[in-house]
Amino acid sequence: MYSIFHPLDVNERLPRELVLESRRHRLFGIRQLEMAGYLYLPSLVLVVLVIASLGVNPLIAFGVAGLLLVGFYIYSLAAKYR
Repeated sequence: MYSIFHPLDVNERLPRELVLESRRHRLFGIRQLEMAGYLYLPSLVLVVLVIASLGVNPLIAFGVAGLLLVGFYIYSLAAKYR
């Protein structure tokens, strides 16, 4: 077998297809990041609608939206390093 196929070199870079395939298997742990991205916009709209229906100052609404963004960002960072 070794006369036909030489052993693989450990320092040789993988072809592009294999690199993409290995990256795909790593992405299974990033579902929390995707969920944080998908849930941010609906939660932002919900918070803005609730605050606007209560008649609160728009500056406070923007502050709450900013805190919501910071919260989702911290969640995504915590999920990334688990």
